[in-house]
Amino acid sequence: MHIYQKKNFPFCIFMNLWLNSLISCLLHYFTGVRYLEKAVFNLDYGQLKLVFHALEERKQVIDNAPHLCHALPCMTPCFDWFEVVYYWMGLKMYDLVAGPRLLHLSRYYSAQESLELFPTLAKKGKDRSLRGTVVYYDGQMNDSRLNVALACTAALAGAAVVNHAEVVSFLKDEANERIIGARIRDNLSGKEFDAYAKVVVNAAGPFCDSVRKMAKNDAQPMICPSSGVHVVLPDYYSPEGMGLIVPKTKDGRVVFMLPWLGRTVAGTTDSNTTITLLPEPHEDEIQFILDAISDYLSVKVRRTDVLSAWSGIRPLAIEPSAKNTESISRDHVVCEDYPGLVTITGGKWTTYRSMAEDAVDAAIKSGKLSPTNGCFTQNLRLIGGDGWEPSSFTVLAQQYVRMKRTYGGKVVPGVMDTATAKHLSHAYGTLAERVAAIAQNEGLGKRLAHGYPFLEAEVAYCARNEYCGSVVDFIARRSRLAFLDTDAAGRALPRVIEILANEHSWDKARQKQELESAKRFLETFKSSKNAQFHDGKH
Repeated sequence: MHIYQKKNFPFCIFMNLWLNSLISCLLHYFTGVRYLEKAVFNLDYGQLKLVFHALEERKQVIDNAPHLCHALPCMTPCFDWFEVVYYWMGLKMYDLVAGPRLLHLSRYYSAQESLELFPTLAKKGKDRSLRGTVVYYDGQMNDSRLNVALACTAALAGAAVVNHAEVVSFLKDEANERIIGARIRDNLSGKEFDAYAKVVVNAAGPFCDSVRKMAKNDAQPMICPSSGVHVVLPDYYSPEGMGLIVPKTKDGRVVFMLPWLGRTVAGTTDSNTTITLLPEPHEDEIQFILDAISDYLSVKVRRTDVLSAWSGIRPLAIEPSAKNTESISRDHVVCEDYPGLVTITGGKWTTYRSMAEDAVDAAIKSGKLSPTNGCFTQNLRLIGGDGWEPSSFTVLAQQYVRMKRTYGGKVVPGVMDTATAKHLSHAYGTLAERVAAIAQNEGLGKRLAHGYPFLEAEVAYCARNEYCGSVVDFIARRSRLAFLDTDAAGRALPRVIEILANEHSWDKARQKQELESAKRFLETFKSSKNAQFHDGKH
């Protein structure tokens, strides 16, 4: 994804919006608490500043995209009284540090109260009885929709956004070797073109080093790629409004289990990896997550329940003294190690806005630009967020119907049920009525997959308004169907292709190519049906 600022292109940004970090649905999940723990025990002021900064940015993203982000209570089970006191005191300190940025106060629940809130929580663990839980609040978001909202908001602000575009090489000034633009290939059409700019910003996530090497062959690596694996389970594994976080498993890792888009997501691993376009989870990583959560649940955790499993890549900023990925900084790094090329890497979703601000500030300095105003994104509502209310879904439910085309070609009306109305409202914000209108007026009101609220109308809307240029764009980067249920996404492919073909005038050859590409993509997700495993314990 490339974003150019219009008006003679003062700078252009080359970024990877869909693989630039681990696909995670928590804005801040327990990392803030872990940073605070390190700051206190190591007397590390740098870690404390990281906590303050992340808390401030977490509050801002929830305010700026209220339809896509919300507070989520997260429960930590305690099986002895020392754990109760330790976590309660730690989270109270977290509340104190958060101050006005606090979402809600943390609190202790007795064992009985905890089981009422989280029915599948185990009463006993490792020959110990549950003594209670400590609950704190964090932020959760719809990451694919937030990505798209950022690109569309940038376009509204005057940026030129190009999808499926690859940097082939840099253009340099013959006099001083400064980078003045890039040669870009449209990967959908194969055509190439040049884009000139006073400054180029490299925000390519885990691929930022390969971009830097286009400018300088011997550029030293700036990132250490880390693999993070998640698994998706049926909704009955966790209640709708409560997450479960274990801050330290037997091998010292964090494991969480959270309600996510109508299902349960569990993770994660943190290990060194190689960089690839389509990372795949290893079976032992999936088994580790299932083993870890099974220690804290009364429900039988089965490998056959896994609806989807995937691996993402975190681009962690390297520190020379670091020996493993957990000691590498989660903060971001901005540098200009080649004239005209500003690189930003590291960081995390929570602080994306301030990362962008730092990168643009560096670009302004590099290009000796003279902006007419300062950064105003701190209080900028993303597209769909302005005027949105939690009750906005009721308008959809009351004023629209879903016109569905039967297999015989007849169009019949269907109710705009609450689940679908809520989904559209949260995914598209105040623009949800446009999607509902397509469902009603164009006969695209049928669901794409049984048991999921995604509508055919969304495919057409995304093709027209959200740069959706491929099948994978929709099932993975406009919706999260592939990540929620790999097999359901596979069954939806023919209809998604049919709608996109109609929108983009694809011929039969292109449709066949899209189907093959989408199938290859889904093969990297290890659901219970497309993975080889021995069920054993699970």
